[in-house]
Amino acid sequence: MPDTPSPIIQIRGVSMSFGAQTVLHGIDLDIFPQDTLCVIGESGCGKTVLLKLIVGLLRPTTGEVILEGKPLHTLSERDLTQLRLRVGFLFQQAALFDSLNVFDNVAFGLRAKGGVTEADIATRVRERVLEVGLTATSELKMPAELSGGMRKRVGLARALALDPDVMLYDEPTTGLDPIMTDVINELILQTRSRRPVTSVIVTHELRTVRKCASRVVMLYPRSRLGADEKQILYDGPPNGLATAEDARVRQFVEGEARDRLTEMKDTP
Repeated sequence: MPDTPSPIIQIRGVSMSFGAQTVLHGIDLDIFPQDTLCVIGESGCGKTVLLKLIVGLLRPTTGEVILEGKPLHTLSERDLTQLRLRVGFLFQQAALFDSLNVFDNVAFGLRAKGGVTEADIATRVRERVLEVGLTATSELKMPAELSGGMRKRVGLARALALDPDVMLYDEPTTGLDPIMTDVINELILQTRSRRPVTSVIVTHELRTVRKCASRVVMLYPRSRLGADEKQILYDGPPNGLATAEDARVRQFVEGEARDRLTEMKDTP
């Protein structure tokens, strides 16, 4: 039998609190090379916080995050910055620099990384812009001139320009129409087929889960769990969600309010 690969990302006993509010508690999770892991769950369950912990934008209150065998909390700021350059992050609103055109937005990470000539940067930018389905003429456009879907694609091109080992997607299809949602899903699949990348996708969109995921993790809001309950309700293949043992998983997948309406009425 082939050996099981070592995890590229290890999350060990991670909790994250903001003041008195605990968003994540006791999270243990291994993410393996070339996984496409979708993280789902209700708003407020800590999905985006988990992404920021993985890339070291946040430091856990307790526990540790290990990326390629390196505990992030032990790294200097310089080493952490170098490690981040190997992680592509598509932010929820694309997070483009409004004062830079498309070309300079996509080139930004390459210039920050250093050691790449402007000629090579121009070639890489052109390749990535075309790869995400934009035309060469779009390189001169400013973010304000772009539609929501175009902004997402520019954000993806910027992340891919660094040829990352890990891609993190924070709600990549939020606010997009069904056709553009499918375009982004296709681009995620193309990215996986063209390079050996490990992907973590935070999403509410079950079409993205069904189309892209090799594995799904569902988180549940910590505030609505018992003291001894685990926050990860499901960890398995996407085709197991509809028949999951936990009724809360099935309720989320089916999109039914059920007892949530009563809970919200009782909330002050």
